[in-house]
Amino acid sequence: MIRSKLPNVGTSIFAVMTKMAVENNAINLSQGFPDFPVSEELIDLIHAQMKAGKNQYAPMPGVAELRKKIAEKTEKLYSAKYNPETEITVTAGGTQALFTAITAFVHENDEVIVFEPAYDSYVPAIRLNGGVPVFVQMKHPNYSIDWDKVNKLVTSRTSLIIINSPQNPSGYVFTAEDLKMLQKLVSGTKIMILSDEVYEHIVFDQKEHFSVAQYPSLAEKSIIVSSFGKTFHATGWKMGYIIAPELIMKEFRKIHQFNVFSVNTPIQYALAQHLENPENYLSLNSFYQKKRDTFLKYLKNSGLNIIPSSGTYFQAVDFSDIFDGKDTELAELMTKEYKISGIPMSAFYHDSQKACVLRFCFAKSDETLKAAADRIIKFCEDRKK
Repeated sequence: MIRSKLPNVGTSIFAVMTKMAVENNAINLSQGFPDFPVSEELIDLIHAQMKAGKNQYAPMPGVAELRKKIAEKTEKLYSAKYNPETEITVTAGGTQALFTAITAFVHENDEVIVFEPAYDSYVPAIRLNGGVPVFVQMKHPNYSIDWDKVNKLVTSRTSLIIINSPQNPSGYVFTAEDLKMLQKLVSGTKIMILSDEVYEHIVFDQKEHFSVAQYPSLAEKSIIVSSFGKTFHATGWKMGYIIAPELIMKEFRKIHQFNVFSVNTPIQYALAQHLENPENYLSLNSFYQKKRDTFLKYLKNSGLNIIPSSGTYFQAVDFSDIFDGKDTELAELMTKEYKISGIPMSAFYHDSQKACVLRFCFAKSDETLKAAADRIIKFCEDRKK
């Protein structure tokens, strides 16, 4: 008899919906990956590094040139200095960084505050390490945070708070006031912050991404997770990094060295070169805002009341006014009968939700977004008949 460590966990909703989309020849706006090409310049840089023989193990913390560029980028963006030798580690994507960080710092019966809807890797990692997730629901429909509620959930067992901004799946972007409230909440405590900032360069409508790196009293107890895959349209490369003070990083690397040890060598060298031009990541906000605006323009005649996403490349769409079933039923119906696939938002909560909301990925070509919107509108029209 096998004794499961995650008895209540099945296959990821991303895999389930992608499989369903493929089987039904549906447009897949469920899983978050672009359908347009990676920069030819970046691919050429990787190829050149491979040809140059950079194909063996990289140093455990990452290639020195890349860590130096990350430190320069972080200081330029957030006026925060991190030592590339001792405070930056290159990881095999954001999810590995998150898992390793949780493994390093969550002990048996530690309580970890998680904001819902939440990216689906947080809670399994907490539970695998003996921790206890404590859930805070963000306020529907704009997904803002009630910090009084958060404060009431903090106990002597709270060891970690996980934040994610810009937030997947809701598209909410933490405000300066949110960071100040977080700062106040953890002041004088031993609570650490795990700050998932993988969409840091995808923020819309002149909003600003506020990193915990900008707040010294938060930075000193925070682990920041970032993603090259999200930034450079290359999710399949699984390349990311974390930033943290030296004492925290020492503990992270203890786990990291036995988890993956090191990550893709030629891509690291190529990324170091690619980061020399800041426009390669600073242009992302306007690029994806055009994608979001295009998708919303195509949905204008749907009759749905949609709150535009403030960041990430995901848009939450509430169907509650025209569909009174579960969002899981809606997702299956739309995939099988209307050939358009989204993720049911309830999959990002630990319990069932009344709101019937689907999350759609708009990191797609304009042609794909138009075809997807047409199918959503057709569904809406059919429901109103």
